[in-house]
Amino acid sequence: MKITAVDPFYLRMPNITTAADGTQDTLLVRVRTDTGIEGWGECDASPLVSLAVYCCPMSHGNIINIRTSLIGETLDRPDDVVCLSEKVLRNGLDIQQIQHAYSGAEIALWDVIGQQLETPVYRLLAGMSDTADIAHPKLPYASVLFGDTPEDTYHIAAGLRERGYRAAKFGWGPMGKFGEANDIALVRAAREGMGAEAQIMIDAGVIWGADYETAYNRGEAFAEFSPTWLEEPLAPDAIDAYSALTAKNPSVPIAAGEGSSIYRMAEDLIVNGGIQFVQIDAGRIGGIMPSFQVRQLAEQHGIQYVNHTFKSHLSLAASLHVFATNPDFNLLEYPAAGSELSQCLVTEPFSVESDGMVRVRALPGLGVKVDTEAIRPYLAPVRIEVGADTVFEQTPLA
Repeated sequence: MKITAVDPFYLRMPNITTAADGTQDTLLVRVRTDTGIEGWGECDASPLVSLAVYCCPMSHGNIINIRTSLIGETLDRPDDVVCLSEKVLRNGLDIQQIQHAYSGAEIALWDVIGQQLETPVYRLLAGMSDTADIAHPKLPYASVLFGDTPEDTYHIAAGLRERGYRAAKFGWGPMGKFGEANDIALVRAAREGMGAEAQIMIDAGVIWGADYETAYNRGEAFAEFSPTWLEEPLAPDAIDAYSALTAKNPSVPIAAGEGSSIYRMAEDLIVNGGIQFVQIDAGRIGGIMPSFQVRQLAEQHGIQYVNHTFKSHLSLAASLHVFATNPDFNLLEYPAAGSELSQCLVTEPFSVESDGMVRVRALPGLGVKVDTEAIRPYLAPVRIEVGADTVFEQTPLA
């Protein structure tokens, strides 16, 4: 099976705001083969910056774009995905956003090979790692932003509770911006809105930089509301600060990792930062295989692996396959309040089942289909010219 096309698509909502909402735009990647099979993936990064990595003219042997590296290559078995990834990353050694951008294509390659072999991706991963190939249900936690005020946050939480969610994560917004009393009021509102039995998670949105003392004090103040974790209180690269924070043995466990754009960043947080939950975005770290490798590292260190998915159900599918076969990693970040674009991206979004759980589908590849007609209104056509040469021109969706 030969790769015949690698097509990036820039999608966006009509209006983009400054809200920390990654569902306002996206970059999808479609991989086509000479057998007629096509696979899809999604990047969680600046779409046009990522798109450039697919088409930028060669500068030298270490700056070769992703499409040039993949088109014409053979894809017949899972090991081919690994080999192609090595080629792409070697050819793009000096392209600084290469992992971020390549995530979409890598996910699409897994979708293709799964369809070719009529096997879901989680079983392909199990076969490559000598692990059980049985998928386990995950408890979805609704992933939402804090309201602008504690009262707004309470209403958001109460609404999630009415929709049947047994867990929810509240993040960003005003957290950390208006003093300790307001931060505590936000967390109290989230707890009261969700009820005493639900799990709540708090995402501080890297607000305290390297100030681990403030992060520790906030965590202690939040402890009375029993959050499952305090997420990203510090900057993604503040490893020494994370180490100092976790060394203080805070009452609320510390979670981080979504900012990891390469495996080494996640490894550093686990091995040297001392975090207790590692959160990996398959659309940022380079795709499914590096996410799976972080999952394996988490297993070795006895900490919890959790997906980071504040995007779409295409990204959710990729994330689910990574850790579906580990019954102990039972929490699933579930995009519950995304844009209209994110909600219509696939034909059959993952539903929360009657028992409150979400299950990966035992279907070939990722097990989801992109709804090209539904997303067509959000397509932003791109054409890039350099002098008299057309470097990139958007391929039709269908």
